[in-house]
This record gives sequence, structure tokens and C-alpha cells, in this order.
Amino acid sequence: MSKFSQDSIQHDHRWMQRAIELARLGCYSTKPNPNVGCVIVKDGQSVGEGFHPQAGQPHAEVFALRQAGKLAQGATAYVTLEPCAHYGRTPPCAKGLVEAGLAKVIVACSDPNPLVAGKGVQILKEAGIYVEVGLCETEARQLNLGFLKAMSTGMPYVRLKVASSLDGRTAMASGESKWITSALARQDVQHWRAISSVVITGIETVLADDCQLNVRQLDGVADLSTVVQPKRLVLDRQGRLPLHAKILQQPETVMVMGPFRQELADLGVLQFSIQSLTDLLHTLATQHQIYDVMVEAGATLSTAFLQQHLVDEMISYVAPTFLGQTARAMFNADFTRMAEQLRFKLIDVTLLGNDVRLRLIPFQETI
Repeated sequence: MSKFSQDSIQHDHRWMQRAIELARLGCYSTKPNPNVGCVIVKDGQSVGEGFHPQAGQPHAEVFALRQAGKLAQGATAYVTLEPCAHYGRTPPCAKGLVEAGLAKVIVACSDPNPLVAGKGVQILKEAGIYVEVGLCETEARQLNLGFLKAMSTGMPYVRLKVASSLDGRTAMASGESKWITSALARQDVQHWRAISSVVITGIETVLADDCQLNVRQLDGVADLSTVVQPKRLVLDRQGRLPLHAKILQQPETVMVMGPFRQELADLGVLQFSIQSLTDLLHTLATQHQIYDVMVEAGATLSTAFLQQHLVDEMISYVAPTFLGQTARAMFNADFTRMAEQLRFKLIDVTLLGNDVRLRLIPFQETI
């Protein structure tokens, strides 16, 4: 490989990394839209940058083109997601790049949205713009795991959050659980809630903890009004959710799966009929644009998600403490054979004070 081509690859990688960095700025505010960043480069210098800040506002490419102005003519654009090709609340970005006279567009990740799905790249190529796809794709996909999965499969990306002692316990036999993990670990949970469109829990958790499951504090975010709060979905098959529950203090952000209750409807709570977890997740993704799901629940519901193979990622906080055999277990699966075990691949380990956060993805071993 020539020095020139090696330098070119490093140059492209540097600017795509900057576009990814910009895209992350919208991680708490763009739902249900994807996080996208764009950098326009000419003669080795950035002449325009942008990211998509919120649904309904201009896309990343528009902000970058506005900043670049006439300098966009003959320049190169680095975009983390394939430019859109359709008219929605904003005009198609692919057309905007063509009209600005870009010479080259480098795309990190294709968009599986049927409204785009290669059409954005096609528009650019038909206009004579040189296009490359796939630079830093793995990192760019991490920006929009839920969006990409939902567009491809009609199902959301599901994260299961658990917190336990070293011996896999989540509470004392009495139900006392405050606190097993540290304040630092609990603060970290706020990030995962904030990037989620909905937090799913069971009625037993609500009755035991009177939890709110909302985002109350984020590192580096002074104004929480810029954060799109996740919906809270309570699975309540017997209609036991009390009207005085704290979670109903903002009823317009609450969903309930259970028997229809007029008093909840009067509060503005969205209600779902009782259905399987698979059907519920499909409904959330296809009818309500909910692409990132976080499950914060007790042993029964957490185990159900795992055993039905609905979990894409498990986030496990482990505290260096021992609660004993009478304490409540993290899961309640009843396996009798080794072949039934659920295995995971560890993708990240992070130390949070004295606690450890493990990020794991399920995988099936081949024998």
C-alpha cells in the first residue's frame, strides 16, 4: 500500500471519527430519529459540521452545509448514516448534498429504513458524486442499535438491566434493597434510561418500590428539558396499578399492558391489551416508533425476557457484597440440564467505584 493511500485512509478515518463524536451529542434528544453527525472537509480543513439535535429539526447534513456555505462546492462530506432520500418533516439530505456540489461523500453506515435503504447513495451516485460506504461502520452502528434493528426486523433493541450482590441477589427476603450498588452505579443507570425510548417493568416492582423509572440527573447535562424522557411501561395483567403510584405523576409518559381501566384512560395513560412479550415489542417498534427498550424488573419478568430470547444486551451491575441464600435471587429460571443454560459474551467491563458494570450479549455456542 502506498504512503499516499495510507495517508488518505488515516485522513478519512479522522474525519469520520469527528462525525461520530458529533452524532453522540444528540444521543439524549433525537428519539425516535437516529443519531447522525456530518463533517464537510475541503483542502484538509473542516468547513462545516453538524449533528441532528431533535426530531423535527434539520438533519446533520443541513447544519453542516449551512456552515460550509459556498465552500461545500467540491468538498468531501463524512456522514455517519446514509443521507435520507425522502421528504418528511425535512427535505431529503441526499438532494441537498447534490445541490451544494459535493465531490465526494463517505458514509459510515447504510440506512435500512425502507424509505432510504440505498436510495440516498443512489441519488448521490447518479449526480456524479463519488460515494464510499462502510468507513468506521462498527462504531457508527453503535450510535443507533435500536433504529437499525427496528428498521431491519420490526423489533426494538432490548437492554436488560440488573443489579446484584456477588452471590447474585437483588434484595433481602423482606424486599429491602436500598442500596446494594453504589451511588456511582445508580448514576450510570441514568444514561441507559436516557438513551431508551421506554423502560419496561412489572407491577410487582412498582408495588414494592413505588419507582418512577425516569431520568433525574445526567452527567454533563445541566438542562434536563433537552432530554427526551423514556416512556414507562408497566406490565399489569391483573389491573393492580394504584392511581397514587409515583409513576403516574406524569401519566402522559406511562403505558400499561393489562385489562382496560377507564380511570387510567382518563389520566391519559396509553393502554395495551394483554399479549405476548414478542407481540408487545413488535407493537412498540412498528406502531409507536419505540426502538430502544430497557427492562428494569424483578426476577420473573427479567427471566421471561431472557428465556424467550428477547434480550439483545444485558447490563449487569455487581456490588462487592454478600447477601446470603435467603435473599432474593436475580433470576428464577428452573434449569435441569446444562444444555438449557443461557450463555453470554462479555463485551465491556467498567469499574464504577467499588462496583463493576458488565455489558454482555447472548450467544449460542456451537458444539
